[in-house]
Amino acid sequence: MTSVEEPVRPGGRIRDAARTKAEILDVATHEFARAGFAGARVDDIAARTRTTKRMIYYYFGGKEQLFTAVLERAYGVIREAEQELDVEHLDPVAAIRKLAEVTFDHHEQHPDFIRLVSIENIHEAEHIAASESLGRMGSPALDVIRRILESGQQSGLFTADVDAVDLHAMISSFCFFRVANRHTFGALFGRDLIDPAQREHYRNMLGDMVIAYLTADRATH
Repeated sequence: MTSVEEPVRPGGRIRDAARTKAEILDVATHEFARAGFAGARVDDIAARTRTTKRMIYYYFGGKEQLFTAVLERAYGVIREAEQELDVEHLDPVAAIRKLAEVTFDHHEQHPDFIRLVSIENIHEAEHIAASESLGRMGSPALDVIRRILESGQQSGLFTADVDAVDLHAMISSFCFFRVANRHTFGALFGRDLIDPAQREHYRNMLGDMVIAYLTADRATH
C-alpha cells in the first residue's frame, strides 16, 4: 500500500504541516477578503506563501475547500472570544453591555472577517451550509445571552420580550455596519465610523441602545 507523501521544501526538508497550513490560511484570508471568492487565485496565494498549488491542494483539496477552511477559522476566532466571556459575576445590565463590547471589539479588530462574511452572503452561505465544522460550532454567545436575559427578566430589570438570536442580531448588525459600511458612509456623510477619536462614543452608544431597548417602559408605547 502506497502512502501519499507530504510535499517538501525546495531544500528537501519536510515542512511542518500545522505551520504550513496556518501560513496558507493567513495568506488566503487576506486574498479572499481582498478579491472575493471569484477573484482570488490559488496561484497568487501559493506565490505569497512561497509554496505551490500542489501543496495547497494537498492540504485543502481545492479553492472551494480552502475558502471554507478560511471561513471556519475566521468564525472559530470569534467563537473562542465568546467562550472566554466571563460575565457570571456581573448584574444583567453590566453583563449585556460587556457582551456587546466584546462583539464591537472583535469586529473592529478583524475587518477581514467582515469582508469574508459579506462575500459569503453574496454566495448565499453555500460554503457555510456545506461545512460540518461550522454546523457543529454554534455560538457560545447565544447561551450567554439566554442566561443574561433570563436573569434580567426574573429580576425585573429587562422588560423586552426578546429572544437571544434577535438580540445577537441587534448587537452584531451595529458592529458589522460600522466596519463594512465605513467607506460608503464616509463618502455620503463625511464621517468615519472607525475614527479612533470616536471609538468610545460608538462603543458606549451600542451598549446604551441595547440596554435602553431591554429596559424600556413598554406601558408608554
